[in-house]
Amino acid sequence: MIEITALTKQFPGAARPAVDHLTLTIPEGELCVLIGPSGCGKTTTMRIINRMIEPDSGTVLVGGRNIMSVDRVELRRSIGYVIQQIGLFPHWTIADNVATVPRLLKWDEARVARRVDELLALVGMDPATYRDRFPRALSGGQRQRIGVARALAADPPVMLMDEPFGALDPITRARLQHELLRIQHELRKTIVFVTHDIDEAILLGDRIAILREGGVLAQYDTPEALLARPADEFVSRFLGSDRGLKLLALRRLDELDLAPLDGAAGPTADGSTTLRDALSQMITAGTRSLVVLDGAGQPRGVVTMESLTDVAA
Repeated sequence: MIEITALTKQFPGAARPAVDHLTLTIPEGELCVLIGPSGCGKTTTMRIINRMIEPDSGTVLVGGRNIMSVDRVELRRSIGYVIQQIGLFPHWTIADNVATVPRLLKWDEARVARRVDELLALVGMDPATYRDRFPRALSGGQRQRIGVARALAADPPVMLMDEPFGALDPITRARLQHELLRIQHELRKTIVFVTHDIDEAILLGDRIAILREGGVLAQYDTPEALLARPADEFVSRFLGSDRGLKLLALRRLDELDLAPLDGAAGPTADGSTTLRDALSQMITAGTRSLVVLDGAGQPRGVVTMESLTDVAA
C-alpha cells in the first residue's frame, strides 16, 4: 500500500506548486494511474515516491514505512522503476541488464540466472533466444519488455512506471498494455503508472487519479465511477465526449443479462467481447443484434443495440 498525505512540492521560481496538498491511498496489489494535463505533477509525484525529488511537506508511506526514514539507496532498490527511455546498458547482455539489482543485492549467481530466465519467460521472451543478446539487437517493444523484467528482478512490492509505452507505435503499445495486464493479474504488484493517454488509463487502471495543473487532485476513483459520475466539468472534458463508449469498453458480453435466443440467427460474438467492440461489430455488419456464444462456442443468448445504448447512457 502507498499512502500519500498532504504532499506538496514547489520548485524555485515556479509560479505555482508542482504538487499541492495531494492526498490519496493506493491499495496493495492495485494499479493506480496518474493522469492530467502537462504541469499537473504526475511525474513529480512519482519521483517523490522513490525520493528522486524531496517533498516540501506531507508524508508518503510505502508499506507502512515513511520514505523519509528509509535510506535512499535501500528505498530505490526495493521499488521497480520503468521509464519511457528504458535506459538499458547498451554494452551489457540482456541477462546482465535484468540481473542489475539482484547483483547489487549480492544474490548468488545461480539464483540470479534462475531469476533472469524466469522473468524473460514472464515477459514473453524465450530465455535461450534472448539471454545473450545485446539491446541493439532488439526492437523498441522488446527493449521495453526487458525494462519491465529488470524492474521486477528483485521482486519489489511496488513499481513505478513513467509513460513506459509512450514512444511505441500503436500496435506494439496495445500488445504491451495487454501483456502488462496479464503480468499484473499474475503478480498483483502495487503500481503507480503515469500516462497522458486517457484510454490507456481506463484500460490499465484499477483506480485513476486525475490531476489539475498545479498538482491539485480533481478526482480519484475507479474507471467505471469516473466515467459514470465525473466530479465536475474539468473531469468530464478530460474524459472526453465519448465517455459513454469508453464505459462500454470496460464491460464484456458475459456480464450482461442476455435476451433469449428464440431462434435468432446472424452475426455472433464471444462472451469475452467488450460491449464497445460488440457495438462496432453490429454497425459494421448492419445489424441491431448479435448472438452471444459461450466458452464451448454454443449460442447462449442475444444482445441488442438498444441494450448496449442503455448501458452507455
